[in-house]
Amino acid sequence: MTAIANRYEFVYLFDVSNGNPNGDPDAGNLPRLDPETNQGLVTDVCLKRKLRNYVALEKDGEPGFALYMQEKSVLNNQHKRAYEALSIEPESKKLPKDEAKARELTAWMCKNFFDVRAFGAVMTTEVNAGQVRGPIQLTFATSIEPVVPLEVSITRMAVTNEKDLEKERTMGRKHIVPYGLYRAHGFISAKLAERSGFGEGDLQLLWRGLINMFEHDRSAARGEMAARKLIVFRHESAMGNAPAHKLFDAVRVSRTDGETDSPARGFADYRVAVDRAAIPAGVEVQELL
Repeated sequence: MTAIANRYEFVYLFDVSNGNPNGDPDAGNLPRLDPETNQGLVTDVCLKRKLRNYVALEKDGEPGFALYMQEKSVLNNQHKRAYEALSIEPESKKLPKDEAKARELTAWMCKNFFDVRAFGAVMTTEVNAGQVRGPIQLTFATSIEPVVPLEVSITRMAVTNEKDLEKERTMGRKHIVPYGLYRAHGFISAKLAERSGFGEGDLQLLWRGLINMFEHDRSAARGEMAARKLIVFRHESAMGNAPAHKLFDAVRVSRTDGETDSPARGFADYRVAVDRAAIPAGVEVQELL
């Protein structure tokens, strides 16, 4: 696959209604919050997990689209696959002394694992497969306005053991955000894509994943989540034609009525505008969603 030849950045907006978009294990699984502003947070790791899950569903074992980081994955065994495919004997914690063979091992991992060539990986474990700096980076997503986490009591009508039949019903708790619109930024380096082999087909898969990943990630805990906007900046060159922050500043999210005293309760309460006059020459704006 020929690597992409253009640099990209993107602004990604998604929302949640009556759900927990990303629980914090350090806070009893409460929705993640910025303690200074009370804005909601969703980590880059959480978003990448959903993208990986989407790729697994769409590609379903297709060669070249295996996933390196997945549930119950043993990373040393993933690395051994490269050694076995190339008939190289692994040496504990070391790459082969032959630099060509070492590069071949890392290239095999990029070719066969989508998330390695997309996000990169540090594969210097006991079975060493090198390191890859991925072309795609995502920021934490931050809610446009402060959110109010709610703790909702729930009951369980069934019991586990017969001896508990006459006891009070089990009580539990559920954490939700009534509504929040979140914004994340993404970066795609064409120069790093050259090294990992991230190609045009991978790029189109990434866009489909961002648009559709919540459609295949439903659960009672996450409430109703939806991708709302995907605004892509395509540079004419591989090195880029403008600083990323100038492009991000051109995307403005505001309340439709200008009112911020009352809480937003849906995407219709917001307006998303792109100041196209502020976009420098050599950068194309694409609204994919």
